[in-house]
Amino acid sequence: MVRVYRIPVKEKNNFFKKLSLNTILISINVILFILFSILLSTELLSLNSIALQPANIFAGKYLWTFLTSMFMHANFFHLFVNMLSLFFIGSLIERILGRKRYLSFYLISGLVAGLFFVLFSLVFLADFNAYAVGASGALFGLVGILVLLTPNLPVYVMFIPIPIKIKYAAIGLLVVLWLISITTNLGIGNTAHFGGLIAGILYGIYLKKRYPNKTRAISRRFS
Repeated sequence: MVRVYRIPVKEKNNFFKKLSLNTILISINVILFILFSILLSTELLSLNSIALQPANIFAGKYLWTFLTSMFMHANFFHLFVNMLSLFFIGSLIERILGRKRYLSFYLISGLVAGLFFVLFSLVFLADFNAYAVGASGALFGLVGILVLLTPNLPVYVMFIPIPIKIKYAAIGLLVVLWLISITTNLGIGNTAHFGGLIAGILYGIYLKKRYPNKTRAISRRFS
């Protein structure tokens, strides 16, 4: 009788599976910021082909910038602030949603934020030639989920030394950014932030209805 012995094969360690998805997203943001900056400085790419501009979208051009604009930032400080925020907020959301849901929602909320930026330029008769870049639209989407699932979660906002409940911090931050953009004429994508927040709140409502027991447990755990 012939007996067949199976030799155990050692599975190869998948480096990317060990990393959190949030870490990978931050890395992609940093790498693409450097790459896009080099390509722009050498004029191998134009700003129109990376940043989201209402005039281009209404003309049916550069539609892919809904996605590329999420991974480009105005400068290093803009990148640093967004990635620092993503490090803390994204890590928590990934634990709550899991890798696949987190990635899907991150991209969707960023796209919704871009859509709000473009459509609201019509509503407010804004400058159609203004550009939008950055991950903050998607970030506000993540904040919107926390507002619904963990409304009493204490967070630190900007330079305020005391923690504020996320349900107050989210609205307060939107208002502060809007006031800054009005008083200083600084280009801030407030409508994109608002769009991301709405996307997060709507998804939070869906999760609460779809998984009532789990979301109640999450609320108790992080409040």
